[in-house]
Amino acid sequence: MFANKYLQKQNRKTLISRTPSSEVGISIVIPCIREPNILQTLESLNSCNLPTQKVEIIVLINHSETASEDIKEFNYKTKTELENSVLTLKNNKLSFNIIGPIELQKKWAGAGLARKNGMDEAVRRFNILEKPKGIIVSLDADTLVAKNYLVEIENHFKQNPKNVGATISFEHQKNGLNNKQLEGILLYEKYLEYYKNALDFTGYPYSMFTVGSAFAVTAEAYVKRGGMNRRQAGEDFYFLQNLVQIGAVGEISTTKVYPSARLSDRVPFGTGPILQKWMNGEEDLTLTYNLQSFIDLKELFDIKEKFYKIYEADFTKIIFGLPKTVEQFLKDDNFWDDLNDLNKNCSTIKTFENRFFQKFNAFKILRYLNFAHKYFYEKVDLTVQIEKLNNENR
Repeated sequence: MFANKYLQKQNRKTLISRTPSSEVGISIVIPCIREPNILQTLESLNSCNLPTQKVEIIVLINHSETASEDIKEFNYKTKTELENSVLTLKNNKLSFNIIGPIELQKKWAGAGLARKNGMDEAVRRFNILEKPKGIIVSLDADTLVAKNYLVEIENHFKQNPKNVGATISFEHQKNGLNNKQLEGILLYEKYLEYYKNALDFTGYPYSMFTVGSAFAVTAEAYVKRGGMNRRQAGEDFYFLQNLVQIGAVGEISTTKVYPSARLSDRVPFGTGPILQKWMNGEEDLTLTYNLQSFIDLKELFDIKEKFYKIYEADFTKIIFGLPKTVEQFLKDDNFWDDLNDLNKNCSTIKTFENRFFQKFNAFKILRYLNFAHKYFYEKVDLTVQIEKLNNENR
């Protein structure tokens, strides 16, 4: 079966003893820790229009082995309440599986490991069914979904059978927010869109929103990718940016998920912490990366084919003609080593161009932007940069 080797390597315990229905084609994984509104998420799923395939929902209640007694007690109470509540959510197309609470090793405890546990279980069940094209969907316990959520996910993978995954459109919940918090989440959404569009502008081919509650992956691709990572935050970003290296990741824009815009200090970065810093006056969401740093980067991407099968002396000459931000970053980052390795493994220029962005990937772009704004540029007004980008694209 397609996932045997992966599952043996992970040495995972079975979390759901019941054999999956042969009609299951979608598995939705929801990590849950100290979550007061998880039932609203499940009710939202239960209200969806139904796809042709059956859907399994895996709620993985979890906490660190060193969690406080208050958190553990809250989680046990959540389990009891959910097990009683899902009895009223009966639907012949949906099955709810309430797992845990499970204790996570303190070194790795966090969103990444919790999501990994749930997604690995989804893979195990698709492996039993011998369904490598089974769809694993990542959702969060504070997130609502549109009524056509399940149908559109199913439709996307039917219509795009070569896609290894897909991101899903999102919009944060805004009801009940005070003025400052509302302003903060609106600015944050504008920043996310600006960043994605600016990457598109540079010619980077894998720009996407990376939100933990808004993506899906085929079971086969999940295994090939090596599974979810154990990062305590940003696991979605790392997973998706690595996923694009093995195949096309589409975008489902015909439905939406609605993550919470609440404040949080659970993880070191992400929506919750950014909003918390905004509310505390520690983060100015009106400022963003200077568009000029993206314009500079575009000059590099526009001439990437010139780096095919060149010598180091030629590399030095070429980057001397690039903007100083890019030239200095390439030197400091030892990009020649990456380029040399790339050229050794590419027999044609087409292969070279396709693989160029495996070396100059989203992680390196982020390092470049932070480098550029440490030594060359200051962060500037978000609205002004959006207007400038729109003008560049006209």
